[in-house]
Amino acid sequence: MIKLMNINQRTREILPGLVVSVVVAAAATFLSEHYGAPVMLFALLLGMGLNFLSADGKCKAGIEFTARSVLRFGIALLGMRITLGQITGLGWKPVVLVMSLVVVTIFISVVAAKLLGFNKFFGMLTGGATAICGASAALALSAALPNHPQKEKATLFTVIGVSALSTVAMITYPMIAKWFDLVPQIAGVFLGATIHDVAQVVGAGYSMSTETGDTATVVKLMRVAMLLPVIVCAAMITRMQGAEDGTGQRPPLLPMFAVGFLVLACINSTGWVPAIVQTGINDLSRWFLVIAISALGMKTQLKELASVGVKPILLMIGESIFLVVLVLTILHFWF
Repeated sequence: MIKLMNINQRTREILPGLVVSVVVAAAATFLSEHYGAPVMLFALLLGMGLNFLSADGKCKAGIEFTARSVLRFGIALLGMRITLGQITGLGWKPVVLVMSLVVVTIFISVVAAKLLGFNKFFGMLTGGATAICGASAALALSAALPNHPQKEKATLFTVIGVSALSTVAMITYPMIAKWFDLVPQIAGVFLGATIHDVAQVVGAGYSMSTETGDTATVVKLMRVAMLLPVIVCAAMITRMQGAEDGTGQRPPLLPMFAVGFLVLACINSTGWVPAIVQTGINDLSRWFLVIAISALGMKTQLKELASVGVKPILLMIGESIFLVVLVLTILHFWF
């Protein structure tokens, strides 16, 4: 009875903030569908416009819960996008390409971040977002990395930056593929290996041809699959350096949301999951992530993001340019 009362009390505490986050996410989705801009960007901007709610007693607990727990659920559900068949279908070269570019891009990003005077975890955050799957990777890595005073600010900046760069890439990268006269399959590998977010990869790929779009989507999903080992590596680095998770405890070697990601990917690889279930879970994952980013937006203020200066912007642009040059070089000499 006491346990039930505690659950009811906790529900009443988180419900106002959760409802506000859902409403903001719905508004962001509506705007995205009608104006074509990334839904994550709209969710962040609308959330930041309501940042005063995070200081309100009625909404604060729910916003905190949404930004933390709903985020982790959304990341775990991303596993339903991946199958082993998709990864092996294109052969070993694209697999090696994706693994190499993720490792090299994150390493270079960490080095560049330290040279610019930033924490190495910021380099991992921006590098992972650039190399893996944009805003989703930024949110997943943020959840795996230790807490620090600037963590949420860095996460929000990374999501905004990678969403904007992904939109630019969707428009400009097909032009680059045509300028280099890439055949459809190679163009698909290029687009899937360089554009940040899945939706933008699909848009850019199918704007060129069906074959390019199919190849780009599979290569992109290979990059999404790299999310799990990168999260594990981030957790290992955090533990080895004795960093804490904000509660006085060392973070787990394999976070539970990463376990969920792996389990769902394995289940999806069996081929037993109906297409309608896959679509439903993918839509649910997207909704969870949009709701969570709305809550993260409400936890920050625009003036804080405006104070980051020009160096982080140059870092993210440099990472994107580096990734394009790296992929084009590998395609030229190896494919």
